[in-house]
Amino acid sequence: MDIVAKADMFLEAVMAEQVLDSVRSKYGSMAESSLSNDHAGVKAVAEAFGYSAEELTSIPAGANMGLSCGNPTATAHIRAGEVVVDLGSGGGLDVFLASKMVGPSGRAIGIDMTPAMIDRARTNAHAGGYSNVEFYQSTIDQIPLPDSSVDCVISNCVLNLAPDKRAVFGEIARVLKPGGRVAVSDIALKHELPEAVARSMAAYVGCIAGAISIDEYRSGLIAAGLEHVQIVDSGADLNAYAKVENQAGCCSPSMETGSPFQVVSEPCCAPTKEAVPSFHDELSTLLSQYDINAAAASVKVYAIKPVTAA
Repeated sequence: MDIVAKADMFLEAVMAEQVLDSVRSKYGSMAESSLSNDHAGVKAVAEAFGYSAEELTSIPAGANMGLSCGNPTATAHIRAGEVVVDLGSGGGLDVFLASKMVGPSGRAIGIDMTPAMIDRARTNAHAGGYSNVEFYQSTIDQIPLPDSSVDCVISNCVLNLAPDKRAVFGEIARVLKPGGRVAVSDIALKHELPEAVARSMAAYVGCIAGAISIDEYRSGLIAAGLEHVQIVDSGADLNAYAKVENQAGCCSPSMETGSPFQVVSEPCCAPTKEAVPSFHDELSTLLSQYDINAAAASVKVYAIKPVTAA
């Protein structure tokens, strides 16, 4: 390997660590915030991406912070006695829903790299009296679980945050039992993002700027050794994230003829003064200027680990 190649690899590693630090910092601030299902906007985001009111009221309010882009537990076909792992578990929303499905003979495990999120999830678990859940602090490209130990891997709008997605796909394949399955909700790209969105850390933390194309997603899972890969556009409106600021409707981007990423000259309403993390303010501003749905999609991702090696 020549000096230039080594320098490029070092630069990529440094940039990846900077991204992780920024994501960890942003999500840490959200973990320490008062965002919860008691906040109307937070609840509206979760419902927009497929959670029922009954599901949301069945778990600790603090487990939902308006960070979803789908409901993986609704399509994972989770059964009693299974081991389910949620990658990027946050406050524990999907872990708690999965725990009810696997029952006392099963396990629901959350993996998250942010210490404050792990603390929040464990606090929620204690408050809810959950006995079959576990939470571990780790990045999802190094899952702290044995080979072939998991029946189902779920994730909710987190894989797009990982700088090294190929490593994540490989880890998913490693921890799955033969015949184990993937049921992930995520953001994937249909077209290139506008440069302002692609370079925005708020959009990266908001699960948009770090997304890869649908084709890259599919090929990455197949390269990891998974099969029967399906990636389905859920049709959900990504502008739902603006609801965290209770701006649904008034701050939806207007569509005009011409470029599908037509910039709106003036935001249709001013950012709320409510004391929530600035990430939501920044993301809402982007959503008021660009039609994110033209380039990105909320997708449902399915795959299976072969029962026998190829």
